[in-house]
Amino acid sequence: MRRLYVFADEAGDFAFKRHEGASQYYIVCTVAMEDCQVAADLLELRRELIWNGSPVRDYFHCTNERQETRDRVFATILERDFTVQATILEKSKAQPQLRTSDQRFYQYAWLYHLRYAIGRHLQPEDEIQITAATIGTKKIRTAFEDSVRDVCRQTIKSRQFKTAFCPCSHDPCLQVADYCTWAIQRKFERGDDRSFELIKDRITYQYNLFGRGATHYY
Repeated sequence: MRRLYVFADEAGDFAFKRHEGASQYYIVCTVAMEDCQVAADLLELRRELIWNGSPVRDYFHCTNERQETRDRVFATILERDFTVQATILEKSKAQPQLRTSDQRFYQYAWLYHLRYAIGRHLQPEDEIQITAATIGTKKIRTAFEDSVRDVCRQTIKSRQFKTAFCPCSHDPCLQVADYCTWAIQRKFERGDDRSFELIKDRITYQYNLFGRGATHYY
């Protein structure tokens, strides 16, 4: 029996219109590992940076870090075994019925990701624990968390699965997911693949869900 730990993050927003600051893509990204020792590695790295007088935040968050810190974090996490899965959705190609609400679009993205990026690679006897970073207000978080649990019940073949939600700051493994999500987003949104090149050998699934579509709805 295998126990798999999956940590999930998202990138992009739910603004389905073109304006400055709105993302072109919405990305669901997971990292999967059979042990969570990388969490201790990141805590040790943070202590080392503090000792050396480097600027350190409460936790590692890729968007807000200096490049030198990003480099150290990527070097640290890549010493451990994990895989990366990503589902990319170009928002302007999403049909109107898929974006009647933020929850609807979110659930659709998760359903596809869990079914094809995670679920089909599991054996019935596998155990899986999925931890996702919490987002938004309490009301939105509750709705989205219920959506993810519902999707898990639909797609995870194993009966042995657990879901959990917490801020990224509470679990260093979520920070691994944050870094990988940022690297993929950076490639798609800006064409900057510097960080993507670091993790590309870990990617076991990457699918641009609306990539073949030609119709843009806004």
